[in-house]
Amino acid sequence: MATRFLARALLASCALTAVIGSAGAQEFDYGKFDGYTLKVKLIGGTQYEKLYTRIPEWEALTGAKVEIVSSKNHFDLDREIKQDIATGQITWCVGSNHTSFAPQYGDLYIDLAQVIPGEELAKYVPGTLQSAMVDGRLVQLPRVTDVSNLYYRKDLYEDPAKQEAYKAEFGVDLAVPTTYDELKQQIIFFADPPNLYGTAFAGKDEGLSGRFMEILRANGGDLFDENWNPTFNSPEGVAALRWFVDIYEAGAVPAGTVNYTWDDIGQAFAAGQLAFDLDWPGFAGFYSDPAASKVADNLGFAVAPVGSAGKRGAWSGSHSFSVTEACDNKPAAVSFAVFMTNDDSELMEAQAGNLPTRTATFDQAIEYFNTNDKPALAEMFPIFQASLAEARTPPLIPQWIEVSNVLWPQLQSAIVGEKTPQEALDQAADDARVILEDAGIL
Repeated sequence: MATRFLARALLASCALTAVIGSAGAQEFDYGKFDGYTLKVKLIGGTQYEKLYTRIPEWEALTGAKVEIVSSKNHFDLDREIKQDIATGQITWCVGSNHTSFAPQYGDLYIDLAQVIPGEELAKYVPGTLQSAMVDGRLVQLPRVTDVSNLYYRKDLYEDPAKQEAYKAEFGVDLAVPTTYDELKQQIIFFADPPNLYGTAFAGKDEGLSGRFMEILRANGGDLFDENWNPTFNSPEGVAALRWFVDIYEAGAVPAGTVNYTWDDIGQAFAAGQLAFDLDWPGFAGFYSDPAASKVADNLGFAVAPVGSAGKRGAWSGSHSFSVTEACDNKPAAVSFAVFMTNDDSELMEAQAGNLPTRTATFDQAIEYFNTNDKPALAEMFPIFQASLAEARTPPLIPQWIEVSNVLWPQLQSAIVGEKTPQEALDQAADDARVILEDAGIL
C-alpha cells in the first residue's frame, strides 16, 4: 500500500506541476461581482468559524454577498452534500471539503488548478496541495492542516499528592505519557468521575474510525494490505480497540463519549472536565483563551504517543474549500475560495492555533505568538508542526467513508460491551471487503 500511495503522490505532483505551469503568470485577481449572491455550505464549529469573520472583507472587495445556506459539523455536512448529489440539488457554489471526504464526490467539484494562477498555487505547502488532489485534479484549496497531538493539564502533574500516589502505584515518576499504554494508564489514574474524566473521544463517524486507525498504525498494523484486503482485524487492531474498551470499562471517560463529536470534547476539556485531549491544533486558540477556557493557565502540549511498534499513527488531513461544477458564477466562487485561504486568512487561522497551508505563514505565526504574549501557542506550534513529518492520511479512495461507516458502529459495539473486539473487527472486515469487492478494488 505504501508503494501505491507513493506512486500516486508522484503522479499527482507531476500533474500539478504541469497544470500550474499553464495556469498563467498574472497575480490573482479577486474580481468584481456587484449584486451577485454566492451560496456556500461551510463547516461549523468552534475551531472553524473565526475565519468566517473575513467574509465581509471579501464582500466589500468584490461587491458580492455571501449566503451561508448550511453550517454543520463535517459529518452532517457530508451527509447533506451526498443528499444534494442524489437529488440533483446542487444549487450552491462553494462547499467545505476535506482530504478524507473529497475522493467520494466524483465530478461534483471543478479542477482549481485550471483556473488559479501558478504563482498563487505555489504559495501553498507542496505536500498539502498534492494531498488535495483526486485523480490528478485539484478539487479543493486547503485551509488548515490537521494532525492530532496531545493536550493535557499541567496542574495535574504539579500536584504533590498525585505525584506521590502515582509513584506508589506504578513505581515511576509521574510524567507526560510518551506511549499509548502510559496514556491509558494515566487516563484511568486521573479519572475521578463525575468531577474529572481522564479523557473523551469522538465515539461515532470517521472521528472514531480515524482515531482507531491512528492507534492501529502506531501498533504497527494498518487498515488494508497492498492489495486492499482489510487487515484491521489483526492482533494490532484488537489491541487498538482494546485501548478504547479499557478506558470505557474503567469509567475513565464520560458514558456519552460514544456519541461525542469534536466540539463536545473541546467544550469538555475547556471546562476542565478532562485530564487529556488527543485532538487537533484548531482547538489550541480556544483552550489557551482565559475568557473561554478554565484550563488556559495550565495548558500543556505534547506530541502524540507512540504505540507498541514505537510508531506514531499521526492521523492527518486538510480542511478545504471546493467549487461546484454546477455553480452559476465560478469566477466568484474561485475568488472566494482563494480569499479564504490567502496569506491573511492563513495567518488568522494560524493565530488561532491551526496549522496553516501556506509556507510563509509558519514563521509569521511563531513570530506573532512571541511578540503578542501568547506563550502557550508559541510552545504548541513547533510541536504540532514537527509532528507533520510522520503524518499520514486515511486511504485516499472514494470508498473510505463508506468503509468507515461500517467500521465505526462495530468499534462502538465493542466499546459498550456488546461484542468482543475480535468479533467486532471481524464483522467490520467482512463488511469492508464487500464494499471494496463491489467497487472492483478487490
